[in-house]
Amino acid sequence: MFHQLVNHNADLLRLVERGYAVAIDNGHLIIRDIPYLDAQKQLHWAAIVTKLEFVDKLTVGQVDHQIWFAGSVPHGLDGNPIPNLAGGPTTLPLGEASRDVVVQRSFSNKPKATGAFTDFFEKIESYVAIISGPAMSLHGANPYTFRTVENMSDSVFKFHDTLTSRAEITDLSAKFANDVVAVIGLGGTGAYVLDFLVKTPVREIRAFDPDVFHVHNAFRSPGRLDESELGKPKTEVYGGRYDNFRHRLKVERKFIDSSSGADFEGVTFAFVCVDKGSARAGIFDLLISRGIPFIDVGMGLDRKRGPINGMLRATYYSLPSMGKKCATRAWLRCPISRTTFTGPTSKSARLTP
Repeated sequence: MFHQLVNHNADLLRLVERGYAVAIDNGHLIIRDIPYLDAQKQLHWAAIVTKLEFVDKLTVGQVDHQIWFAGSVPHGLDGNPIPNLAGGPTTLPLGEASRDVVVQRSFSNKPKATGAFTDFFEKIESYVAIISGPAMSLHGANPYTFRTVENMSDSVFKFHDTLTSRAEITDLSAKFANDVVAVIGLGGTGAYVLDFLVKTPVREIRAFDPDVFHVHNAFRSPGRLDESELGKPKTEVYGGRYDNFRHRLKVERKFIDSSSGADFEGVTFAFVCVDKGSARAGIFDLLISRGIPFIDVGMGLDRKRGPINGMLRATYYSLPSMGKKCATRAWLRCPISRTTFTGPTSKSARLTP
């Protein structure tokens, strides 16, 4: 993938050919082996980091003119901090493949003539001239080491996850990297849970539903409707919708009950999105017996008594240690004609920890 990106972006190729120590990781362009001086004019080495904006799978662009710097304050030949580098101390979490790059500050220096860099080559050249110029002059240091780090972080996504880098939450996303999450039921709630879940970096997703996708389901699910989907199993419909988005998505047409233990080998968390209380009871027994924490979630509307009445159900089973089962319940009932809310009085799901 590294070579594909370089070959499809002329500015990245120019950086490699120039001799920079180029790496790409988790939506960031990283340039290692950047020399600079400290206040005593001693030589140090750092890295420059900047965000990549993926236009498609293989074409990248800039987000802005700023960079991050994995090093201390760079100084000039006069022993003073290099001027005109706005920014300040900060941190930026990077991926596992870049553990050696520890960001300490950010810099902002726009080109005076245009206010924006033409491409990544111009951007890196400009910052290197400012930051490394004194070290190159005094110590003959050379940032052109022709060293590339081609090990990009493994990803479950078939597109580069630039949302995570853009939001600067790489370290938080990494906490889900080893999770295997199950979604039981792909109705009006489960379909949306799955839609959000496929966009998280969990290692694997397993979804289960025995039913067929009909017209009414299209009004209760995310995404566009393809008429050819009608009459097909829900698992085939949703598996097809997300197959081009991520790896390790397993969607099976199956009814889950207390005998389905083999399907939950390795599962670390589950969402139970089933409307029938009797079916949920067997699923709860299965998950609790296997020590799998889960959230039971659902919603419903009716108007049998006149005004539309709605109920939301969300129960979190944390399954703590010491053999105790505990649940945090959240119930909300709201007759549409009123603005008052009443507490946990629903009979639709009796959950006894």
